[in-house]
Amino acid sequence: MTRTIRSMGTVGPKSQSNGARSRVETIVAAIVARLDRNHLRPGERLPSIRTASETFAASKNTIVEAYERLVATGRVESRPGSGFYVSLHRPNTAEQPDAAKIETFDHVWLLREQLEKRYEVRVGDGRPPAAWMEGSEVGRYLRPVSQPGKRILPESYGSPYGLLPLRERIAGMLAERSINAEPSQVLLTQGANDALDIIVRHFIAPGDPVLVDSPGYYPLFGKLRLARAELVGVRRNADGPDPDDLAAQAARTGARVFFTQSLAHNPTGCSVTLPIAHRVMRIAAEHNIRVVDSDPFADVMPPGSTRLAALDQLERVIYVGTFAKTLSASLRSGFVAANADTIGALVDLKMITRGNSSGYVEQIIYDLITSGRYRGHLKRLIRRIETAAGEAFDTLAQLGLPVFGRPLGGFYMWCSLPGDTDDKDLSRRAAEQSILLAPGSTFIPDSRPWPGMRVNIAYVGDPRFADFISKMNSQ
Repeated sequence: MTRTIRSMGTVGPKSQSNGARSRVETIVAAIVARLDRNHLRPGERLPSIRTASETFAASKNTIVEAYERLVATGRVESRPGSGFYVSLHRPNTAEQPDAAKIETFDHVWLLREQLEKRYEVRVGDGRPPAAWMEGSEVGRYLRPVSQPGKRILPESYGSPYGLLPLRERIAGMLAERSINAEPSQVLLTQGANDALDIIVRHFIAPGDPVLVDSPGYYPLFGKLRLARAELVGVRRNADGPDPDDLAAQAARTGARVFFTQSLAHNPTGCSVTLPIAHRVMRIAAEHNIRVVDSDPFADVMPPGSTRLAALDQLERVIYVGTFAKTLSASLRSGFVAANADTIGALVDLKMITRGNSSGYVEQIIYDLITSGRYRGHLKRLIRRIETAAGEAFDTLAQLGLPVFGRPLGGFYMWCSLPGDTDDKDLSRRAAEQSILLAPGSTFIPDSRPWPGMRVNIAYVGDPRFADFISKMNSQ
């Protein structure tokens, strides 16, 4: 039997002791303090949003954000239709990773820790809190699907291209982004990473030089290393890839493929500008470079955002999309849009290596889109991203962590570390306190030390992260 928490104390106006911590952070800290002192028992129901709003003298939106941050830490769980409860499965510190036993803080380590979720504070995570996603449309949609006898698709492998109705909808979504593509030019995959893997398998041979953003998407680096390619970094500026560096590296190495992320770039969060995009495509034509452009945050980016595929109309650009960042990481579905010859070759490779993608997942996504639920979810997600980004800017500025450029639309910011800080040593110290950081060197193709780190805006507000950085700065 669950018990409802009657009182959690009050939080008055910001004071000197609070510094410039946001209202959300202050409320989170107050609840965390009671949890740490065992004043709140597992299974107890937190006050309703309205009651907590009155107790803390804060808006309902502020309370919702504070509760969701607590959900993200694993200390609180959300029960749809019932409310928020103290988690019955609190993080077990005895099972936390031992930083002293971690041999290296590299891309494999970061991937593993994001999946295993052993750290309590997840500032370096590449994914948003589950409460941002599964708590909305996905959870409501999947419940009836689990009913006995409920079938979405006939028992068939289906087309190797993927579910036709969803490809038709994606073609319509691409048209809204000024990218003209027929459904036959869209190949469905098991997420963006699967799409990149298929592309790498088809286009890259051992020893091939391959151009990549630096800093850039570290899981891609792992795929290219498995393919025994030679990674060639192209300097990434706040306004996109450095055109001069791109031209120089292409001329020096003879590379014929460039992997990039134009919008809400991972890890910097910055987006390409129109003048830079034109120069990149001109250089690609001059050096006969095929451009693979990932766009995982397409559905939450401002209308009219610059896209290389829109300038090129899929002549030499291969466009990769996904629903993992904006719907759910558990629904593994993405797509590739390209010219007909490229899609034909990738379809054959998909059949040989995968058989097919999941028709059931594709049907779920199609239904969410056509029912209007996905659009409603996106509106809420955009508001969350905007709120979290504003608070993250303020928090990072207070902590003396300068943000690179002006990120917009995604989950990430790229911060410089003070002085001669060793990014991997900082990550090791954070790990000792169950704080997951994403060291900058992980995102550099040659893995050289880099005095910076990627942060996820959804987790920056955790007061334990602020306390850790403040202590590091004072040493």
